[in-house]
Amino acid sequence: MTTPRLLNKICIITGSAQGIGLATALKFAAEGATVIVCDVKQAGVDEAVAQCQALGATAEGFVMDVTQRPVVDAVVASVKAKYGRIDVLVNNAGITQDSSLKKMTIEQFDRVIDVNLRGVFHCSQAIADIMVAQGSGVILNASSIVGLYGNFGQTNYAATKFGVIGFTKTWSRELGPKGVRVNAVCPGNLLDSPLWNQGPNSLFKQYARNRGITEEEVRQLYINQAPMKRGCTYTDVCNVVVFLASDQSSYMTGQAINVTGGQEMR
Repeated sequence: MTTPRLLNKICIITGSAQGIGLATALKFAAEGATVIVCDVKQAGVDEAVAQCQALGATAEGFVMDVTQRPVVDAVVASVKAKYGRIDVLVNNAGITQDSSLKKMTIEQFDRVIDVNLRGVFHCSQAIADIMVAQGSGVILNASSIVGLYGNFGQTNYAATKFGVIGFTKTWSRELGPKGVRVNAVCPGNLLDSPLWNQGPNSLFKQYARNRGITEEEVRQLYINQAPMKRGCTYTDVCNVVVFLASDQSSYMTGQAINVTGGQEMR
């Protein structure tokens, strides 16, 4: 029987009540982690915790807005007090508020910067001293293919995803000598995620309106960009995240790992 790769590791995952964050929480649960679910709505947190527990994992949840530093500090202190350590932080929480440069409002720009960039800073800084003191730890930052190559209408989002790669490179230098590894994951287009295909402001609908084509044509356009001729899935990303969180990647730090199906080669 294969030993779970995250057995007994205390893992905080932000934005983990839905989407790729929830998929990551469930994957960590299946790999033996103690999962700390953090998100902004109580009902979503409770449901995610229940799903992790159904897999046999120890799990608990906190309502946490990553833009609110006192709340972040309180959650981190509570986890440390109960479990004695924090082994993994996954900075997954993120939002989009898309608009072209000419139309983007200051409010749209600031909100995405607050959640996607400043939120990563808050959580990582709150946890860094704990990991340094214990001489080990892993910080994983959610970037994106957009953080490498940009994307129409995503000035704010692209800036944040470029930014967390900068965090990753810098923190790996600062924290590496203390035993803490920092890496980033850059998924390709998650075409089956809520962001892409649910609601009146889904990316499929936005891109279809902007380009004067159908939503299915938008989907096919993005599928054709990847040599593997399919979109990125939650499983594709979570497999890499678990690897980076585990001791299997113990000599990897400062990396931004593409999970893109080769989209960047277009």
